[in-house]
Amino acid sequence: MGRFFCIGEDTETVAGYGGSFNAEHRWFLPGVKDCPGCRASWSDLGCSYPSVDLSPIAEHRSFEENRSEPFTEFVRLRELVRPLLPPGSPLPPGTELGPLTGKALGKFPSFSWFIASLVVNLGDLESLQEQGLTGLVGHPTALTARQKPVTDLVELEVLSRGSLHPACFPRNTLAPCSTCGRLALRRPDKPILDAASLPTDLDLFRLTNSSALLIVTERFKDAVEALGLDGLTFAEVTSR
Repeated sequence: MGRFFCIGEDTETVAGYGGSFNAEHRWFLPGVKDCPGCRASWSDLGCSYPSVDLSPIAEHRSFEENRSEPFTEFVRLRELVRPLLPPGSPLPPGTELGPLTGKALGKFPSFSWFIASLVVNLGDLESLQEQGLTGLVGHPTALTARQKPVTDLVELEVLSRGSLHPACFPRNTLAPCSTCGRLALRRPDKPILDAASLPTDLDLFRLTNSSALLIVTERFKDAVEALGLDGLTFAEVTSR
């Protein structure tokens, strides 16, 4: 198995461009309010599907407000969305759906972050795809700049595959809630990947039990550096 890297934002480079987003995704699954199993109120901060179009759903307006709901209502709304995604796709509370909508201000590097979503310059994405990298699927945004559509930025739909190894969990970490699935785990300082869970067909993916962590292969890192693309940092992570 090759080397893997956790990617992050190159804040110094991004600051030099001066770009920023005043935006949000078009639709949201609600967060959970007072789960009947663990009593927690929570939302995921990483899972997004920019390709999903909820407009055919009769209740699509029910997904326009980013809010929390009792668990039963969350489940009802989640099951309306599930058929629109590939089988097995996680849909935690707070999942963001549809295109990134709003304003893009200033200039941007090759890669930009919107919370835990990854936005990439379209030409740079095409260059990476020409290198044979897998898992890099860009979707148009609904961003505007100076009241004109932004066509040179797309959002990557990063699939959830692979997981953190239990060895990097604190000893007192509780099992995921059997009702809502919440895992009370903060991002570890030194992530360790579960080798048996890692995909062999993706060069970019999101961890299933820590969705804000985006992982890339050595092939991805080498291609980005060879093409001179900017906006990302790479920190090697071990697996076992």
